[in-house]
Amino acid sequence: MSPDRTLHTTGRCAGLFLLTLLAVLHGPGGAAHAQRRDPYRDARLRMVAEDIAAEGVRNPRVLESMRTVPRHLFVRPNLRHLAYFDQALDIGYKQTISPPFVVAYMTEVIDPQPEDRVLEIGTGSGYQAAVLSGLVKDVYTIEIVEQLGKRAASLLKRLDYDNVHAKVGDGYLGWPEHAPFDKIIVTCSPEDIPTPLVEQLREGGRMIIPLGERYQQVFHLLEKRDGKLVETKLLPTLFVPMTGKSEELREVKPDPARPRLVNGGFEELLDETGRAVGWHYQRRSRIVDEQAPEGRNYICFENVAPGRSAHMLQGMALDGSVVSAIRLSFWMQLTDVMPGPESYEKPALYLHFFDAQRRPLGQKVIGPWLDDVSQWRQVETTVAIPVRTREMIVQVGLNGATGTLCIDNVMLTPISK
Repeated sequence: MSPDRTLHTTGRCAGLFLLTLLAVLHGPGGAAHAQRRDPYRDARLRMVAEDIAAEGVRNPRVLESMRTVPRHLFVRPNLRHLAYFDQALDIGYKQTISPPFVVAYMTEVIDPQPEDRVLEIGTGSGYQAAVLSGLVKDVYTIEIVEQLGKRAASLLKRLDYDNVHAKVGDGYLGWPEHAPFDKIIVTCSPEDIPTPLVEQLREGGRMIIPLGERYQQVFHLLEKRDGKLVETKLLPTLFVPMTGKSEELREVKPDPARPRLVNGGFEELLDETGRAVGWHYQRRSRIVDEQAPEGRNYICFENVAPGRSAHMLQGMALDGSVVSAIRLSFWMQLTDVMPGPESYEKPALYLHFFDAQRRPLGQKVIGPWLDDVSQWRQVETTVAIPVRTREMIVQVGLNGATGTLCIDNVMLTPISK
């Protein structure tokens, strides 16, 4: 699966890089008899209620599938206590299992029907295929990483997902002997739409695919009408870069020696959604176009339910062996703030650092802010970069607190060694 995800050669699909990045995570538990039979049931129901239905997924069949599929079995044993938090999790070989909301969202968008035959280009866990299994007639799932593909196929068979057909191969080539498909889900992000997948989509069929540069993608819904694709842009999203030859062949590549922040002034919007281009996982946010401290627009986060997400993310390449620090500045305004029930649920800007294997290296917090700031205030700071850093995620928002936080003109300037 390619890098830009457009191609065909030997790339590795690396899954979604959307992270809730909770500072304190608690494993599920309980004492009821039903809990002893399925100790993760309550956590799964809470996940669907708080992270999926509350965020806009409405299809009752999709929600029921998310309540039923044992996600904890599709993650590594040492990460099972995190299985029902809305975050990506490492599954080895530089791959991740996508967060639950993204799995549910992509599933709802294709409008799964009981007689559908669905092609899914997976990231190796088998979870998306399992969610689809109870919703459609047949699922054909492809994974390019042999070890993960074999593991997923074995698990799906053991759990009796008998209508899921799994193989190892290049997902961007599709599965021509079983085409055409009513629906296609692509959980890797190409630069362009792979031609074989278009050819294998049935007339009237739907495909959802994240398209864009390495750290800047948007979900696209593609519908085949009269042999042609009708394209609709949906939500911004962030998938980790792929590995392999096709990733190396990308036309547009980031420069980790010159990290950049996209659309820090929120002037560029997706016409279809009104969301800010470049920022992912935008939760409980709105764009305001009056009395901005810089330019025309700024973004506000509003939350009335303690503990609920209200934030946004942006990822970038950053080489800590070349960049020693970054200067960060932005405007902020904060009213009616109350921290959430957990210690980390406070308004702040976080910088999350990752090494070459995408393992966390720690984080830097600008904030938290616990007092109202009724007038616009500019924040400026310099942050040292861990030398092993190769990627960074910027996260800003209420992070579980209640109140209103407004942000504008986020600027990042690298300082070279």
